[in-house]
Amino acid sequence: MEIGLIGLGKMGHQLALNLLDNGHSVTGYDVMEYSRKQAEDAGIKTVASLEELAARPAERKVMWMMVPAGEPLETVLNEMMGLLDEGDILIDGGNSNYKDSIRHAEIAAEKELYFMDLGTSGGTSGAREGACMMIGGNEEAFRYIEPVIQEICVEDGYLYTGKSGSGHFLKMVHNGVEYGMMQAMGEGFELVEKSGFDYDSAAVAKVWNNGSVIRSWLMELAEQAFQKDGHLDEMTGIMQSSGEGQWTVETGLELKVPTPVISMSLMMRYRSLQEDTYAGKVVSALRNEFGGHGVIKK
Repeated sequence: MEIGLIGLGKMGHQLALNLLDNGHSVTGYDVMEYSRKQAEDAGIKTVASLEELAARPAERKVMWMMVPAGEPLETVLNEMMGLLDEGDILIDGGNSNYKDSIRHAEIAAEKELYFMDLGTSGGTSGAREGACMMIGGNEEAFRYIEPVIQEICVEDGYLYTGKSGSGHFLKMVHNGVEYGMMQAMGEGFELVEKSGFDYDSAAVAKVWNNGSVIRSWLMELAEQAFQKDGHLDEMTGIMQSSGEGQWTVETGLELKVPTPVISMSLMMRYRSLQEDTYAGKVVSALRNEFGGHGVIKK
């Protein structure tokens, strides 16, 4: 299949190589010249503008977008919708808010285009070797792209989720679960590190990942990280968040579904961005005032 790929960053670049390996024709575009150069060096054909990308011959154009949610995606979508023809397909493979995806599908439908919201999991290695995908949108358009999806995903690694927004909704919840799992692992390994016992954290991760109840890919990644830096001395504990954890918590509030683990893991990410907190100072001061508890001075 002829596929136009917009966004040749970490995920888009690997996805392009995966598509090529499976016999598809890929033409890529990225606003950054160096990303296009890297793609060209890897054997990925590129163009210098969205106009060139939309002008390439194809029986039915399929434009796969791997660009950041928000303004970058809105800019690309607005331009592409003015360049495509009736029946063409736009795929958003990024981490967009599902409500935006519903809106994008409605706008596309007005122009007689199809918009598919595709949640992608598996990281860069998955994009390269076999991903996990959750796809919402028009079913006829999905059936058209399904052979491609099947080839670039792991076995049983894709799901057509139904109406527009459902793919990105499912990926949002997936990422919320991921937040909670990683936070639990982080707390567990901190206990291991500070226990006073002479544990090798890489060995702990390895044994936990072989036959135990908590074995997982995340545990495999933890083993790899500890093999590189046994006590993680070379990094800080700052944990960034992409927004999907926040959206999951907000959706839980909207639907009146309690999400205490995901919510707390999100709060811990925010806490990691602060070296010290005023709230902590207030609590410390109150404990000192009512109970004479010690205060750690700067």
